[in-house]
Amino acid sequence: MSAGRRVKIRGQKRLFDDFFKIDELIVRHQRYDGSMSGEERRLVFERGDAVAVLLFDEHARAAVLVEQFRAPTLIARRRDDPVSMDGWIVELVAGMIDDGENAEQAAIREVFEETGYRIAKPRLIGKFFSSPGGSDERFFLYFARVGEAQREGNGGGIAGEEDIKVFQLGADDLFRKLAQGEIEDPKLAIAAYWLKDNIDRL
Repeated sequence: MSAGRRVKIRGQKRLFDDFFKIDELIVRHQRYDGSMSGEERRLVFERGDAVAVLLFDEHARAAVLVEQFRAPTLIARRRDDPVSMDGWIVELVAGMIDDGENAEQAAIREVFEETGYRIAKPRLIGKFFSSPGGSDERFFLYFARVGEAQREGNGGGIAGEEDIKVFQLGADDLFRKLAQGEIEDPKLAIAAYWLKDNIDRL
């Protein structure tokens, strides 16, 4: 929609370099009236590209989901209740794309690590930015069918690093949670809407 507009990056510096990274940009961009903006300082929470996968067991007519503890989830919920201990969230299988991988390879690897299912050629649903106001994180969202014949491992994540519960949620229950606003993972919400529109054509 905005192809062809001009952007000039006057400077770029990494302010924080750890598991998460923060970059400072000094940037000018073309405005909608054709003029150029002044120099603007912007901080970017650099996360890179990631994948998420909607796994669907056709025999059970259920999505295969994961639940795990997330420290940011706990902190966010403590804004509502300062003594909350609830840091667990239900999500799609997801993870970062490693160096040397493409998105499809990362999806296949993450599914096996987290759930034990061995998938091949997942179907790309779409790609989107998770929080474009502050982060460059971009998700590639996939769909894959699974069944017991493809269960080659126990899942649960990388030993010693992750503690993941794998479970199935029936499609009707998933759609009910979606309608009632009970899904907190945006990747899962997007995937659930897609599944609702496509379940009879899979």
